[in-house]
Amino acid sequence: MATADVDAVVVGAGPGGSIAALLLARGGARVALVDKATFARDKACGDLVGPRALALLASLGLTAPDGREVGPMVVVGPTGRHVLLPARQGLTYPGHGLAVARLRFDEWLRAAAIEAGAEPVTARVAAVHGNVVELDDGRCLTGDVVIGADGANSRVAASAGLVDPTAVLWGFAQRAYVDQRVERPIIALWDRTPRRGFPGYGWLFPGADGTANIGLGLGLRTARADARLAVAHFDEFCDHLRHVGLLTVPVDGPRLGGWLKMGMVGTVAARDRIFLVGDAAGLVNPLQGEGIAQAMISGAAAANAILNSPGSAAARYRRQLSTSFGRYARIAAPIHAAAISGSRQRVSRLTRALTSPVIGPAIAAPWAVTWNDLIDGAPPGPATTAARLAFAVGRLATARSPIRRQIDNDLADLEALR
Repeated sequence: MATADVDAVVVGAGPGGSIAALLLARGGARVALVDKATFARDKACGDLVGPRALALLASLGLTAPDGREVGPMVVVGPTGRHVLLPARQGLTYPGHGLAVARLRFDEWLRAAAIEAGAEPVTARVAAVHGNVVELDDGRCLTGDVVIGADGANSRVAASAGLVDPTAVLWGFAQRAYVDQRVERPIIALWDRTPRRGFPGYGWLFPGADGTANIGLGLGLRTARADARLAVAHFDEFCDHLRHVGLLTVPVDGPRLGGWLKMGMVGTVAARDRIFLVGDAAGLVNPLQGEGIAQAMISGAAAANAILNSPGSAAARYRRQLSTSFGRYARIAAPIHAAAISGSRQRVSRLTRALTSPVIGPAIAAPWAVTWNDLIDGAPPGPATTAARLAFAVGRLATARSPIRRQIDNDLADLEALR
């Protein structure tokens, strides 16, 4: 059995893994970047790269591939009423995102990591034993560290015993492309049956080439078998968008589905020589499903911890996640779980109220900041003040949540445990 020794084995060449590999390689590390796919490859995603991700790319001297700038987002309620969530430039991030297909974005970012010195390896991971990664072609890669960036169903996380699938907040989404130009990203809150809210949301996002990305996602908690609902009700959701005047063309192209692991629940992000980033670490926003920015930022955080604190990198990385994404997840994850498990009628009433002509415009600005996890670095002003107040109320409301305690345990400082 052929064995190769490197400083770091990065499993998964999506945004999180490629950023980690790029920074490690720039820092002089020998990096193996492993992915089962031959690039370019597609992913089920809304194809929106958020403001924090663009800020990270700029800080690394990288210019994203051509795409379409997107700003304000429209949230449409079950009745067709809508509210416009503004996009404002922050102190640490731009006032826009970028619509670019994952087919192009991931290939570009992987190429940047390879150009920095990462060695590409095309193979499927069979198992991980400590810092030894066994590949399905018989090869083994031994690294001083192993970074799992291999998605929600991470083989690295499972092999290393870093995930409790019975505690994870699972989600599933299906998406397709349609030949329709869409001016702004649209989030659609949907009642599949009258006055009973669907346990998730749909979207219609602009593409860079005059097409649109249409999708339907739902939260599952631990009931993964219910993922079939996103597939079974996809056409009904498209009919709803036609009914409210948002969709004007048929949806007849291929469809692609993917799993989400949200809110950092049930996953230990790092232990010893094993690190998890992005979806593998559960770093998907539980309230609106964003994951690209979280993957890239966590990939950079893991790489920097490894380069700067090799003797205590796992503890440093977990502390950083605890004070960044963890602050948001401790509040957002319990709210997500309560919405998924609660009364469908109550969810419908809430979504109708939020998109009503009186309430919606009044809360739109702080809603945009809070929902998109943009409070840190937000510009001063009434909207940011209101968002911070809402965050504080959420912290009090979720103080006794078992999910919050689970996140605290998963992110507990390693040094404090010793």
